[in-house]
Amino acid sequence: MHHIQQLAAEVLGQVEAGTNLTDALAAAQRQSPDLSPAERGALQDLSYGSLRHLGWLRHCLRQLVPKPLPEPQLERVLIVAFYQLTHTRAAEYAIVNEAVKLASRLAKGNFKGLVNGVLRNFLRRRDELAAKAARDAEATHNHPSWWLQRVQAAYPAEWRQVIAASNAHPPMTLRVNRRWGSGEAYLARLAEAGIEATLLDAQAVQLARPAGVRELPGFEDGDVSVQDYGAQLAALRLDLAPGLRVLDACAAPGGKTGHMLELADVEMTALDIDSARLARVADNLERIGAAATLKAADAARLESWWDGEPFDRILADVPCSASGVARRHPDIKWLRRPGDFAALARQQAAMVDALWAALASGGKMLYATCSIFPEENREQLAAFLARHPDAACLNEEQLLPCERHDGFYYALLAKH
Repeated sequence: MHHIQQLAAEVLGQVEAGTNLTDALAAAQRQSPDLSPAERGALQDLSYGSLRHLGWLRHCLRQLVPKPLPEPQLERVLIVAFYQLTHTRAAEYAIVNEAVKLASRLAKGNFKGLVNGVLRNFLRRRDELAAKAARDAEATHNHPSWWLQRVQAAYPAEWRQVIAASNAHPPMTLRVNRRWGSGEAYLARLAEAGIEATLLDAQAVQLARPAGVRELPGFEDGDVSVQDYGAQLAALRLDLAPGLRVLDACAAPGGKTGHMLELADVEMTALDIDSARLARVADNLERIGAAATLKAADAARLESWWDGEPFDRILADVPCSASGVARRHPDIKWLRRPGDFAALARQQAAMVDALWAALASGGKMLYATCSIFPEENREQLAAFLARHPDAACLNEEQLLPCERHDGFYYALLAKH
């Protein structure tokens, strides 16, 4: 167990240094290729779980160890062990013993006794620590204080539900390829495979419990894809029709690209600044039997990729804080800073202004983010409309994270 504890603590350290959780976890798994499937699952649970509950775990740590330890890795070991003791079924004595073993290999073993004492103190004082944490907003809600304040200001009536949903385990939702059949028909296939699910709309199916893609009937044949229901709404909002020239800007990993191609026989260009991520778009399109022109380029620099022929439809899925998908990526809560939004707003504005120039007269562009913060959404829309008198907003919607979907924002714009 201590090897998994060590790897999870190292993942937390990478995240604290600014690496996103997905990359940090992948690196840890590459460094330990001999991990069994169960160990890989445990590592993922400890990494995600510790970050999902980090506000509470840190609060307990500071109650027991008021000053930061000289070896930061020891604190991460304690955070991981606290999570195990409160959220896993592993035996308490095993968790403590393995964490102490791990501590004996850090900082020349000078803090082995301290780690042992802190963990046993945590077990003895668990109720007292929980009561104190309940009086601290960051510990109670497991979000940074500035994040809580912004959500409260933006959604005074719904903020508690938004935060609770952002802390919950995300649902697993499937998009049934309409070229294969209906959601109703796929629901029957799932039932035959012993997988419980419900229908959200004609092509969207939500599983009662997450499943591996290899368990999903027809996945390898492209009959179905994994995609959040909120993300599925993007392609449906664009009013697609056969023969239209369509651009998916910031396309990776290709879920929305593939969905648009399932909906209509359009002439698709998929753009992404990251060539490695663009390869994932190619893989996803190949699996569903679709094709697009793929270009690795910066969407905001038209001269580097655009041939001058206007597009009829553009999906402007701009870089954002990803605050609406924090439950899938709990590191986001702790990596974001209040000062990030000004830079993001400039990047978003530059991108949509550039893309607007590539949109045909009479065409439509969907401005999309996976954010819940107004600075990236309705405020960005208002500023865009003020800059572009030839633009009209046909529809605007803010989806807040809930049991059906993650948080997204969509604004459908028409060009006169």
